[in-house]
Amino acid sequence: MRRSFLFFLLLAATAAAAPTKIACIGDSITFGLFTDKACDYPAQLQRMLGADQYLVGNFGVSRTTVLRKGDFPYSKKKALQDAVDFKPDIVVIMLGTNDTKPYNWGPYGSQFDADYRWLVSRFATTNIFVCRPCWVAKSDPAAINEQGIQAEIPIIDKIATGHHLKEIDMHAALEGHPEDYHDGVHPTTAGATILAKTVYKAITGSDYHGTVPPPAP
Repeated sequence: MRRSFLFFLLLAATAAAAPTKIACIGDSITFGLFTDKACDYPAQLQRMLGADQYLVGNFGVSRTTVLRKGDFPYSKKKALQDAVDFKPDIVVIMLGTNDTKPYNWGPYGSQFDADYRWLVSRFATTNIFVCRPCWVAKSDPAAINEQGIQAEIPIIDKIATGHHLKEIDMHAALEGHPEDYHDGVHPTTAGATILAKTVYKAITGSDYHGTVPPPAP
């Protein structure tokens, strides 16, 4: 009897010590293209939250789309299964930037809603945050463009409402701040810090104060 009780206490202690797992789903902006080493927004978020209570996974894949018929669908990448296998308690989805390319949005844009909902359905947790994609500081009508982002935002808003999901406005976080971009599309390390702080507030309900700890040497 005593042994069973001690085993129960051990299980309870282990469960209490298990960190909350956060899976960050996205494209090159999540991956951290053009940010300093270990300064992508998920890595900075990890240092803001601390390793004792949270474990943040970066499942960003450059060039990827929500559209399953897009030129580089996230649905076909190993990262999606890796994210599912991670068994996250919280999921943060920030995709849509590459979907704005005319050769993606033109023929397949009408499928964005269904494909986004399909992606959401891959995860067992209901604690999912969907993000309005980042503002495009330098649009290219033949490539990634702000007009396409504006077309996606009401669709994502509707998905958030319809599925009772939480929403993060990454668009507003960087809008009007081209100085925080490397090339008008990809945030710099400073821009990634802003994104990390935005997600931090969405998850904890509080602003992050202070300097983000540097990466471990």
